[in-house]
Amino acid sequence: MNETATTAQLTVDDPRAVLARAVTAARQLVDQLTDDQFVRPTPCTEYTVVDLLGHVLAVLQRVGAAGRGEDPMQINGQPPFAVVSDWPLAFAEAAHAIDAAWTHDGTLDSTIVMPWATLSGRAYLAMYTNEITVHSWDLAAATGQTPAWDPDVLDVAMGAIQFGLPADHRIAGLIPFANVVPTADDASLIDRLVAWNGRQP
Repeated sequence: MNETATTAQLTVDDPRAVLARAVTAARQLVDQLTDDQFVRPTPCTEYTVVDLLGHVLAVLQRVGAAGRGEDPMQINGQPPFAVVSDWPLAFAEAAHAIDAAWTHDGTLDSTIVMPWATLSGRAYLAMYTNEITVHSWDLAAATGQTPAWDPDVLDVAMGAIQFGLPADHRIAGLIPFANVVPTADDASLIDRLVAWNGRQP
């Protein structure tokens, strides 16, 4: 998503602007990757780095599809993925497609039916702000990058995942999230976010 072009036209509490920042952070990580890092393991244990890239690209494409009124789950989110020769370009194209799909304010009040919930456009974007941010953390951890996390993005992501996935509603085998990992009282917001998503910070 082109953050500069998008946020200039959006209010500060518009979930599209927050998602744009999350997507920008992910793209910055992708831009720094080297070919030798693609086979590395990630904290998302079923994925290597290249698998994770394929999954996150599919996530971005799903967000675009939802904004266009299409079924986002028609896009495959699991490996094997099609070969991508230029990951930064693929992420840029997916981000621009999100911009185009969510331009009209009415999309925020649309109804999006997912296998696990029926969401407003606003809630959908908040949930995917969480997913993109946590997978960005996965990618950063796997490749030794240390991004500057946006506190507004983390706040939206944390609120969305705590509402959508309470700590006491995780049934093994039915949802792809481990239990909440305990954190110290003074843990950073990014550590608390990934811990709520079942990661070890």
